[in-house]
Parts: sequence; structure tokens; C-alpha cells
Amino acid sequence: MSTINKTKLSDVKITPVQQMISSCTGSFLTSILVTPLDVVKIRLQAQQKEFMKNKCFVYCNGLMDHVCYCLTNGGNNNNNNNSKFNDKQIHDLWYRRPNYFNGTMDGLIKIARHEGITSLWSGLPPTLIMAVPATVMYFTIYDQLRDRLRKKFQQQTQIDSLGNLLIPAMAGGSARMVAATVISPLEMIRTKMQSQKLSYHEIHLAIRKLIRSEGIFRLWNGLNATLLRDVPFSIIYWLNYENIKHFLLINVNNQIDVDDFDFGISFFSGAISGSIAATITLPFDVVKTHRQIELGNQLINDNNNSSKKTKDILKKIYQEHGYRGLFTGIVPRLIRVAPACAIMISSYEAGKNFFRRYNYSKMIEQQQQQQLESTSLTK
Repeated sequence: MSTINKTKLSDVKITPVQQMISSCTGSFLTSILVTPLDVVKIRLQAQQKEFMKNKCFVYCNGLMDHVCYCLTNGGNNNNNNNSKFNDKQIHDLWYRRPNYFNGTMDGLIKIARHEGITSLWSGLPPTLIMAVPATVMYFTIYDQLRDRLRKKFQQQTQIDSLGNLLIPAMAGGSARMVAATVISPLEMIRTKMQSQKLSYHEIHLAIRKLIRSEGIFRLWNGLNATLLRDVPFSIIYWLNYENIKHFLLINVNNQIDVDDFDFGISFFSGAISGSIAATITLPFDVVKTHRQIELGNQLINDNNNSSKKTKDILKKIYQEHGYRGLFTGIVPRLIRVAPACAIMISSYEAGKNFFRRYNYSKMIEQQQQQQLESTSLTK
């Protein structure tokens, strides 16, 4: 019994499956709370300028960005790629519904009032198919790597402030690289299926044809632009999150363990860290958006011309718009990223804390049972 009493709650380990469940719960909560903001943003964009046929726009559910396909312009369905969609399906597309919004809040209220509250989550189900597994993979790998690196540092030398800085950065960057690499081909496949409403058999044939003609690495076309934004974002985010959280736990709650949990501190740390990372990596986000849309258009139109390199896009934006062009959309990005990061990390930490307490209670029960058995044997 004494061994358990000396064990801190934060020292109790949780299993990878429990980490996955926690991150999955956080993913759903983030998507439910953040998606309406992006739905309104896209509807506002659509009312300012009609989406062109066979073009793409970027949709975000709070977890990751996705390329979405614009079926037609002005209701004219003359393109062969659109032959499987009838006029009613085109008319009912959520991003083409009548627009009459004066801003984000006005859009949220009017959509819920006139179209039903479920319209605020239009387009969410297909994006969750990839977003949730990618997020689960990302957070689970991060925690596993961070714990292993901490253990390795502690075995080799006394962990110090430099170690505290390096461990979250290394684990975050590595976890994002793995998750982005795995999900990249699926994003390309999803865009192709969405654009032409292909069956699974048809998409299988299309992928085989693509691999035979251009090689298997074509499935990862555009990954460099994704990694160029997402890996630095993750490095900056986790570095700041772990250290801001640790600082607040010491100075606000007078706690010294970096794994102690406080929902408010996790929420605040996530929002600040996400804002810092989003601001620093914004130029790469602008480039990634250009590349995503360009690659989506090529994929939809079976255009295999090579995309411009990232440095060429950066150079062009700078020449045309200066530094301001590289930081276009900073306010909308922060409005979306800050709450998404705050909700995701605080929900994830809350889930882990729940399982940690559950495992701790199981340890107590097992110890008590062993003590009872030992006492009965002695008697």
C-alpha cells in the first residue's frame, strides 16, 4: 500500500489505446465547435466571388485543411467531369446556397435560423474520415516520442532547461511529419473521388493508372509544401505549449510536475501557442493554400503539369504584394487556429487525466486486494 501512496498521479502511465481515445474525443469536439466558423467563412467568400467550375477551395474543420471541389459556375453543368451530378444536386451544394451575410456572427445566426442548425456543419462528415485518424496518430505519436525522449535524456544526463525545450520540439516535428506523410495520398484520392463521384473500383483503377504512368511518388505530390508549414508549426506549437504550461503550473498553481493537469491552463496555453505558431508560419500557410488549390485543379482536370516550387510561389507573392502579401489572412487564421488548438489540447489533456485517474484507482484496488490476500494467508 505504501508504494502506491508514494506514487504521484502524474506518474501513472496511460496506454496508447487510452491516448487514442482521448485524442479522438478531442478531435470530435474540435470539429463540432470550429467547423461552423469555416463554413461561414467559405459562404462569405462565395458571396463575394462565384466559385469557378473545376476549381478548388480549402476547407478546414479545425483539425486539418482539405481541398474541396467546385462543381460548376452559375449552374451550367457542361463539363464532362460533372456528368454524374444532376441539377438538383448542384443547386443543393452547401457552399452555393443563397448568401446574404454581413459578417461571421450574422452568418452563424442566419444559417441556423433559415437553413437549420445542422447546416453549420456542412461538408464535415467526409473530412472527418481523414482528420480524426490523422489527429489520433499525431497526438499519440507525439506523446509516445516525448516520453521516450524524456526517459533517454534522464538516463544519459540530468534533464535541464535545454532538454525541456528540445524534447517537445523534436517529438512534435517528428509526429507531424509521420502523420502528414501517411495522410497525403488519402487527401489526393479523396479529392479525386469528390470531383468525379467515382466508385471505389473506379478510383482503384485511376490510382493504378496514375502510378503506372508517373510512379508511386506522384501520390505524395505537394507533400513538401505541407511539411514546410506543418512541421515548423508543430515544433513551435509544442515547444511553447509545454513550456508555457509548465511556467503557469509553477507560478499560478504552485505545482512542479509538467504532467499535472489544469483545464484552464491547458486551454490558455494551447490558444497562445497556436497563435504564436500560426503567426510565424503564416507565409508557408499562404504558399500551402496556393499549392493545395493548384494541385487540386490539376488532379480534377487530369492535368499533370508540374507545380511551381515553393520558393517560386514565395518569390512571386513577395514581388507582387511585398511582405504584407506573405501574411495575408492573419486575422482569419488566428480566429480559427487559436480556438482549435485550445479546444483540442485541453480536451485531449482532460481525456488523459481521466484515464490516469482511472488507472490510479485500479492500482489502489489491486494493491488492496493483494494486501487482503496476504493478510488471509498469514492468518
